[in-house]
Amino acid sequence: MALSTSNRAAPSSYLSLGEVAAELGITDRTVRNYVARGVLPAHRIKGSRLIRVRRSDVDALLQPVPVTDGGDAA
Repeated sequence: MALSTSNRAAPSSYLSLGEVAAELGITDRTVRNYVARGVLPAHRIKGSRLIRVRRSDVDALLQPVPVTDGGDAA
């Protein structure tokens, strides 16, 4: 799992995996898969089993991906 560890408590700028799932309209399992694949960075709260995701990382995931012109279409 692509996790970092933090000593800090989870402030409101961090979301639980369930909150991320609800915001994105996907399942908790899908969020966990995103974290495991490195699509969505997550942070484990040191000394606990809590996993949190920065709101800014969720917002970045929602940004459209620019499409570039690949040249001539056949």
